[in-house]
This record gives sequence, C-alpha cells and structure tokens, in this order.
Amino acid sequence: MRPFTYTKPEDTAQAMSSLAENKNARYLAGGTNLLDLMKEDVERPDELVDLGTLELKTIKETDKGLSLGALVSNTETANHPMVRKNFPMLSLAILAGASGQIRNMATNGGNPNQRTRCPYFFDTAMPCNKREPGTGCGALEGQNHLHAIFGWSENCVATHPSDMCIALAALDATVTIADANGNKRTIPFVDYHRLPGDAPEKDNVLEHGELITSMEIPENNFAANSYYLKVRDRSSYAFALISVAAGLELEGNTIKKSRIAMGGVSHKPWRAYAAEKFLEGKEATASNFEAAADAEMNEAKTLEHNAYKVPMGKQSIIRALNVALAGDKV
Repeated sequence: MRPFTYTKPEDTAQAMSSLAENKNARYLAGGTNLLDLMKEDVERPDELVDLGTLELKTIKETDKGLSLGALVSNTETANHPMVRKNFPMLSLAILAGASGQIRNMATNGGNPNQRTRCPYFFDTAMPCNKREPGTGCGALEGQNHLHAIFGWSENCVATHPSDMCIALAALDATVTIADANGNKRTIPFVDYHRLPGDAPEKDNVLEHGELITSMEIPENNFAANSYYLKVRDRSSYAFALISVAAGLELEGNTIKKSRIAMGGVSHKPWRAYAAEKFLEGKEATASNFEAAADAEMNEAKTLEHNAYKVPMGKQSIIRALNVALAGDKV
C-alpha cells in the first residue's frame, strides 16, 4: 500500500471541499472495497477523506416513500423495520451480499460505488481498460465465464458486483448527489451507473468532489409479492452468477405492474424492461413468466465461456417471479 494523507472533515461541506481540491483524493466510508483495491495497488489515492463522523446516518419516511442516508450501514438498512415491511426485496438483496462483518461496515452510499470484481481488473499484470484505459480488455477473449451478457463493449465485459443495487434499480429508487458549491441533483438509480462503451473506467455519473447524500425509494405496491434471488457458486460470501429482483403489483391474478432487475449480467444493474413490458396486463401464470423471461434473455450476447448464463438467467427470472407471486418475503 502506498503512503497517503488522512483527512477527517468536520462536516459534509468540508468533506466535499477537501475532495474537490485534490483530484487524487478518495472518500473513505466503510472502506470494504477501497482498502482492498489500495492493497492490490489498483487504487492509488494520496489522500483519504474520512466520512465516518458525518451525519447522513438516518433512515426516515418521507411524503413520497423512504429516504436512506448514505452513511447508514448495510446491516442497519436491511434490518430496519420500515425497509423490511415496505421494501422486503431490498432487505433480501442486502442480506444476500458479502458477509455479516462486511455488511456491518459497508454503507448505503459506498455500495453503489464499489468497483467490479473482475480478476483482470484486480491483477495489475493484466490488461484492463477499466484500470488503465487503452491497454485492452483481458477478459474479452480470456476467462470470461463470470462476465457480462448484456450491454458490454469490446472495451469491457466486466459486471457490477452489488446485490443492493439490483433491488434499488427494480424499486425505481433515486440518488441525491451534492457538491462542494452547494448544488444538489437527483437522478434515477437506473441512470446512475454507466454501460462501458468507450469509457469503461467511468463506472457511474458521479463527478469528482460530488457525494451521494441519500437514496429515495418511492412508495409502491410490491411488498406483498416481491423477491430477490441470487444464484452463486457457494451459499455465502460469493458474488452472483445471476441475480434477479422481482416485484409484482396484482389485481386478482392480473399483473398491473412488474419490476424486474438482474445482477451478474452487465456493467450496471440491468433493468429487464422487455420482461416487464410483456407482463403488463397479463395473467400471472407459469407460461407468461416463461415468455417474459424469453423476451428478456433473447437479447443476450454471450462470450466464449458464459453462454450458460442465458438458460440460467431465464430460469432465475421464472423462479423469482413464481416466489414473488407466492408471497414469500422477509
């Protein structure tokens, strides 16, 4: 690990100002991803701005839904009574991620900003356009069984690692962002992360010096019929091969609305719009769930070693919808 300066700001404004003044500074929240990257010499900040003592540690009801403070831990969020009652899909997703110890440290604002776990990104001896633009993508023709089947480019085939973010994408969440000049902006969560295109080094739309202050989840009618499914190599402490967040709003057995998002398949949380469009207004039946899954997975573009993700993705969508329909929840 390289030497760095440690800065402990007194408030949020000072934190953002400190980062804005130093292009090579990074925010430190839980540190569960950043410190790993520093140890591997992937990230090389010369200053860490500690957010740990700042406010932004509140979960509260709003007139439109629920607001999650950026510095609330993943554990506290998953177990919060309002989250468990109103957004059980989110609780399931968070509890499927990492380990209890990591969830105790990881924060709501840090989770969306974690970087890919692609082994070519972590190995500084290998080419990686995300780590070092212009060097190539080692995974494109390498060991790519864990990599993307949607939205990838010749420059990057990495996937986004978060579970929490898949549920937030399905729940139509928004992200509130502030900067050192006092400006704020709110963007849909589905627009926060980027597809790789020709700039895979840019994971999201956050500008240097900006800070996520909260995430808002609007009220919905999915709580009674929602689920988060994670398919992985082992039952804990593993990233998703495929994950699906699914929610249904029903009138009798008719699907009034559906929300479906997938993990392990793209550079960003992948909203399954084709499947959602197919299901709207249709009966909640096994045949319709299968057709919706086909509609989504037909657009997949596989690599040499990850074609298995297409049938796995189809069956995962079907299973998640069936469990959501049955009313299983936290």
